[in-house]
Amino acid sequence: MTESKDPRRYSSLVVDGVQKAAARSMLYAVGFSEEDFTKPQIGIASTWSNLTPCNMHINTLADAAALGADESGGKPITFNTITVSDGISMGSPGMRYSLVSREVIADSIETVVGAEGFDGFVAIGGCDKNMPGCAMAIARLDRPAVFVYGGTIQMGKERRDIISVFEAVGQYAAGNIDKVKLKEIESTAIPGPGSCGGMYTANTMASAIEALGLSLPNSSAQEAVSNNKRIDSYAAGEAVVKLVEAGIKPSDILSRKSFENAITVVIALEGSTNAVLHLLAIAHAAKIPLTIDDFTKIGSRVPVLADMRPAGQYAMSELIQIGGIQPLMKTLLDEGLLHGDCLTVTGKTLAENLIDVPSYPAGQKVIRPLSKPIKKDSHLVILRGNLAPEGSVAKITGHEGLKFTGRARCFAGEEAALDAILKGIVVAGDVVVVRYEGPRGGPGMREMLSPTSAIMGRGLSQDVALITDGRFSGGSHGFVIGHITPEAFDGGPIALLEDDDEITIDAENHTISVELSDDELDKRRSKWEKPAPYTKRGILAKYARLVSSASLGAVTDGD
Repeated sequence: MTESKDPRRYSSLVVDGVQKAAARSMLYAVGFSEEDFTKPQIGIASTWSNLTPCNMHINTLADAAALGADESGGKPITFNTITVSDGISMGSPGMRYSLVSREVIADSIETVVGAEGFDGFVAIGGCDKNMPGCAMAIARLDRPAVFVYGGTIQMGKERRDIISVFEAVGQYAAGNIDKVKLKEIESTAIPGPGSCGGMYTANTMASAIEALGLSLPNSSAQEAVSNNKRIDSYAAGEAVVKLVEAGIKPSDILSRKSFENAITVVIALEGSTNAVLHLLAIAHAAKIPLTIDDFTKIGSRVPVLADMRPAGQYAMSELIQIGGIQPLMKTLLDEGLLHGDCLTVTGKTLAENLIDVPSYPAGQKVIRPLSKPIKKDSHLVILRGNLAPEGSVAKITGHEGLKFTGRARCFAGEEAALDAILKGIVVAGDVVVVRYEGPRGGPGMREMLSPTSAIMGRGLSQDVALITDGRFSGGSHGFVIGHITPEAFDGGPIALLEDDDEITIDAENHTISVELSDDELDKRRSKWEKPAPYTKRGILAKYARLVSSASLGAVTDGD
């Protein structure tokens, strides 16, 4: 029997020596040869399933990654983890499981890689929570690894995407389209495989992970059905074997500087508010101090440059056509807004990866020049005040204005709020308050895409704000503020609001407040009663007991 002598090999602890004969015996049965026991074992963590277009093709990408690892001298072993579809579960009780799935994905990859003793691994994700879940596992395990994004979807008929359908529901409720038109929109928005097509959460997090250095260059900007995406997957398998040989681990790549790079790219791309939640969680897994206030500090010097959906005009497939995010990163690097000395999974620094990247073609309109930004500073605004003393996250693109004052319309849960919006109960000047949707209270911190899309569909985007201790889909836009902490279930001030309370949101001064005295808030707090939990058994109950505040990333493995 041949044995590995490489002290870096985790797999040697599982398969080497006389005492490991039983392990080898089982591995022969799954296709190992004698020679394979001398090779680095490379796990291929696949999120394939037929649950959602985002992940329906990932088995082919996993096969390509396995082939890349095999032909580079590794022994690939493919395993699956879960996914859930945000787009399908949105607006239903099932959405409570969405953020929970991020933890399950991270936990399951950590479990398999740790138990099987893989020397390195490729993690492939498609739907929104796949990306941060994979990255959290990469950071926790600290073994050579590469993340592969499953890729974006192509546009539907008339440049439609999933947000077109959600907003069409509001248009139908307002009487602006009939059932025939609604049916036509829902039938033509999703043409095939890939993640939702704007700068929504999936494309945002794929871009952030590339900026962190955990993906190969341009992995975030490829269509799901493209040959480039298969090549990217194959190259990831090759790259992991090289990382194992070089002894380069995620802790050599992830640093305070690399997280600043990720935040910078997210802001320039006008990315999803979920990036705040997920980057905090990935940093926690990597044991790198990062706070919500860091988004404010970095955001003060980084402009919004991408005219991307949902607030803008263009889809990810159109950004891909002009070169993806690499030219944008080169521009940011040249301007001194990125740290070029950060190591990446190529084995080279970020600056070295960008040396030969060409500029965007003349005349393109997707990415603005630095001299003419969409917004001179970040659209991700951290707000504090007597309504959110521990912070909240706003997505202020400039289209909504910078200040809103209105009267509270309070709802316990998303369904009640959506019903009121669709029935016309919510009117201009209202601040829709959706509470008991936080990480613990939901539980699971549901995304409020249905209510925000209904507001858009009814033509109230300039006249109605929405605040919540839940969160927002990357497809939400308008005057929306989420992640309000402390959450209502923990007795935060959002639980104490009453209809017609005056709420002011001031993005310029980074404040969110209610016109109530401290004495009045204390009086209401003394009468407030904590509601019963949504459930006392199962994964949602377990999650609610473990999860941290949204301002800390809503992690479940805290100290």
